[in-house]
Amino acid sequence: MPAQSFPVSEIVAAQRPNRKDAARNYDALLAAAREAFTEHGSEASLEDVSRRAGVGIGTLYRNFPTRRALFESVYADEVNALCRSAVELAGLEPWKALTAWLERFAGYMVTKRAVREALEDESEIFQACRDSMYAAGGPLFERAQRAGAARADMDFGDLLRLVAGVTATAFTDDAQRDRVLAIALDGVRAGR
Repeated sequence: MPAQSFPVSEIVAAQRPNRKDAARNYDALLAAAREAFTEHGSEASLEDVSRRAGVGIGTLYRNFPTRRALFESVYADEVNALCRSAVELAGLEPWKALTAWLERFAGYMVTKRAVREALEDESEIFQACRDSMYAAGGPLFERAQRAGAARADMDFGDLLRLVAGVTATAFTDDAQRDRVLAIALDGVRAGR
């Protein structure tokens, strides 16, 4: 897969500050928010996010003037990382590339659930993220189908819904989630 730009990549790049210290604070806030949203869902406090990032609440509000802006930025950053991983994995054997990307997609779903509670599906960010995910993961799936590794009687939307459904339930730990995902992906593999 050649180097590619995704709509979400442009959004993420436009949001990130240029100054090194400001960019460092921005990145720390995104990481802290992702962690807080994973632990506490959309109810995570912004004070907790700023404390985890090691910055004052004023710095949080300078970067993310509203709670919604923080949710959208975390979501876009997650999708951007997911899209970049598709490009990085494209050199692997087709089935391995697809399943490695889907494992990362499953991890992304944890953050997405928390963020999605706070945002509506009609936002510009959601549309750019959806388009980017299809542009990144779709070719991996199609390549696995052409190689005879993935079932031909499904499309990429079916696959994402399968993985989203599997990851929507609560698991005792990540190892259990990974086992259940592997079982589901066995049903996607051609010739099984």
